[in-house]
Formats: sequence, structure tokens, C-alpha cells
Amino acid sequence: MSSYFTDLAQQYIGGEWRPGSGSWDIIDFNPYDGEKLASITIATVDEVDDAYQAAARAQKQWAATNPYARRGVFERALRLIEDREQEIAEAIIAELGGTRLKAAFELHLAKEFLREAIHLALRPEGRIIPSPTDGKENRVYRVPVGVVGVISPFNFPFLLSVKSVAPALALGNAVVLKPHQNTPICGGTLVAKIFEDAGLPAGLLNVVVTDIAEIGDAFLEHPIPKVISFTGSDKVGRHVATVCASLFKRSVLELGGNSAIVVLDDADIDYAVDAAVFSRYVHQGQVCMAANRVLVDRSVADEFTEKFVAKVRTLKAGDPRDPETVIGPVINSSQADALSAVVEQAIAEGATALVHGTTTDNLVEPSVLTNVPADSALLQQEVFGPVAFLVPFDGEEEAVRLVNDTPYGLSGAVHTGNIERGVSFAKQIDTGMFHVNDGTVHDEPIVPFGGEKHSGLGRLNGETMLDAFTTIKWISVQHGRSGFPF
Repeated sequence: MSSYFTDLAQQYIGGEWRPGSGSWDIIDFNPYDGEKLASITIATVDEVDDAYQAAARAQKQWAATNPYARRGVFERALRLIEDREQEIAEAIIAELGGTRLKAAFELHLAKEFLREAIHLALRPEGRIIPSPTDGKENRVYRVPVGVVGVISPFNFPFLLSVKSVAPALALGNAVVLKPHQNTPICGGTLVAKIFEDAGLPAGLLNVVVTDIAEIGDAFLEHPIPKVISFTGSDKVGRHVATVCASLFKRSVLELGGNSAIVVLDDADIDYAVDAAVFSRYVHQGQVCMAANRVLVDRSVADEFTEKFVAKVRTLKAGDPRDPETVIGPVINSSQADALSAVVEQAIAEGATALVHGTTTDNLVEPSVLTNVPADSALLQQEVFGPVAFLVPFDGEEEAVRLVNDTPYGLSGAVHTGNIERGVSFAKQIDTGMFHVNDGTVHDEPIVPFGGEKHSGLGRLNGETMLDAFTTIKWISVQHGRSGFPF
């Protein structure tokens, strides 16, 4: 595992491993124990340009490559991940404080998305559309957009890089990937190494480890990329969308959420507790789909609350390398401080802490808060950590209003003994995804993934990858001679 943090602590541009030319280094720390994992000299605007130029040079030949040949790269990449699964898991645990359970979950999904990329290479189909003009043939082609810029986040860095990189490549594009500064290896250079070893031709995937303090908007504004795929906060996503729109680039935005899990009066309470605890506390709550708010019908609120609190108290917080650990560290000290501030603000506003976890360095223990004032800003925002808000409601109508009372619309779930009641409830929620009798955290390779409102633009997965990473071209052919009015 440690060799990843020494061997891959570089930029990867045009098929070459090289240092950045910046005047400072990004230091990669283990968030649990503060160990220095890697030091990477930052990429400058020049390296960003080199990466995009290399991508543009390589892309045309790749697009012309038989898709059956292209898909072989993804078959080999999948085998490499399977062969190296243990080492990659150890890197995830070290670099982002993921527990062993979380690392296994991330790797399972990454392999599933690679399997889908294998099929995606053969998915683009053309069409012939009738014309009102005699002798005219209208051909509609699906063609790659060219070069895609991918910006990945710190919470599931390996998965969420692969999730955009692999489909973009499979569909004939080249990619420049910018991983988050806190996860440059798992989210960036490790992905490049796997594709390099899988035989991806040089230049098709480039990784620049850098920071906006160094490059500003150069990654977005560069004239070569036609699509920017960004996963991260809605604040940054708004900026990405604004820059892209001003330059007529397409942006695919997978942003934050403030999802709710709803427990109706006829729910299986024990099952709903299990779903809610997982949905809030998986990966320390650092998941865009996590259930920030747990809404419970007042008629079952006492029973649910008692069982929910009891289960939360059993969650072991500590060293993510320990297989028994459920709650590892959050990614950095600023996140830890922000989460402590959320809990203290809620209590200052009158909330009751049923569980009040302590914070030690980056290790934030779970908290459960109730009686949060209905007008509290905390109920409107995304809380990216192990803090749950329990909110009672009176009847379905109020529950729908509360779930929708947020700028976000990513995921959510409802628990009920009547499936059709659950589906009817789900249809009233302004989200891109909603789940009946399950948790809020789901991602599947062929089901459209994305949000409404401030939770994003566009969709990923399955057929929607075609919309994200290809464009449509109309070529007409006139058989015989066409007539012109003058």
C-alpha cells in the first residue's frame, strides 16, 4: 500500500509520470493519525495545458478505434482492480479514513461501474430518420464530445473518479482528471496507474494534482474540454456551471444533498431504525445521499427514537483499520470543527442532544439531536458528518412539506407497510432519486443518478452516460438532385 503513496505522488500527463512545476507541494495526510502519506509538487497552468493538449492529440485515434478493441482496456482494468483489491482498500483506509466496510463498498461499486463501461463502449447507435424531401437520407450519429474534464471529490474518490472517467473513455473521449487535494492518490494517480497498466494508450487519461489557489479557473476555462463533470458541493458547482455556461461548455454536476428518511405510522420500526442509522452514519455521514434528517410520524416517534438512539450508541468510533470500527475520522480538521459548530449551534438554538459525541482531532463521534427549531437554518443545509436531526411530523401531508422544505433534491427514503402508499409519497418529493422501504444511499450502474434543485444538473449511469459524454450529429445525404427555389 505504501508504495502507492511514493510511486504515484506525481503528475501523469501524456503517458509520463512527472513532477509538477509549481513552487509548493500538496501534502497528503492520513486523517486519522496525521501521518504524512505523500508530498506532490503542484501542477501549474502550464501542466493543465499540457494535459489537455495531450488529451486532444490522443483522442481522435482513440475515437476511431474499434469499440470492441476499446472495451478490452476496461476488461483488463477490472481484472487489475480485482487483483489489487487489498492494496487499494488499504490506500482508501489510509488516505480518507474510510473504514474497512466502506473501502469494500467503494471497491464493489467501482468494479460494477467498470463492468458497465465494458458494455458502454458498444452502446452508441446511429439512426436513419425519414425526410419530407424525396431522395434524402437523414443519418444521426452519436459521436464523442472530444475531451472531458473530470473533478472528483474526497469522500468516494476512487469510485467517483472511475464513475466519470471510465464511461467517458469507453465512449471514445479523452480525459483530464483533477482529484480533490485531500485524496490525490485514490482519486487521481491510482486511477491513472490502473488504466496505464491496462494498456490505455498514452494521453487518453491525464491527472493533474493541483489547487485553485494555483490555477484559478484554468481547468474549466481551457478551450479544449467540451464537458466538465464535477462532483462536489453546490457552492462550487454553481461556480463551475457559471463558468461553463459562459463558454458554452456542457457541465454535468453531481452536488450535495439534504436528504430525509421518512418513517410513516405503519412502518416496520426496527427495520426503519436500521435503514436510518446506516443512511446517516455510513462513512461518517460524508455522503451526498446521506439522511441528514430523520422524519418520524409522531405516533411512533417515542419507540423509534428510543431504538434509534440505542443503536447509534453501539457504533464504534476509532481507528478505521480496525474491522470493528464503524465511524472513522472525517477528512480534515476544518470539517471536524464545522461539525462541532453545528452541534453547538443546534443546542444554542434550543435543540436537545440525545447523543452528544465528542470530537478528538478529526474523529467526530455520532450525535443525535431533537427539538431543533423548525426555522433553524441547520435543517436547510447539508451537514457532511455524523450528526442526525430527528424531526417529528403529524401525518403524510406535513411529512411531504418537510421533506421538500430544502434547497436540495438528491435522494430520500420512506418506510411504510404499504408499498403503493410509499410510491405515492415518493412521487410528491422533488428529488432525482427516492427509495421505498430502504436507505437513502444507493448507486447502481444502469439507473440514472442525479438530483434536482441545488443537487445538480444532468444524470450519470447507464444510458444517461451517452447524454453526458457524447453529442449528436446530423448528416444528410441527397440521393439524386435536390431542387432549389432560385
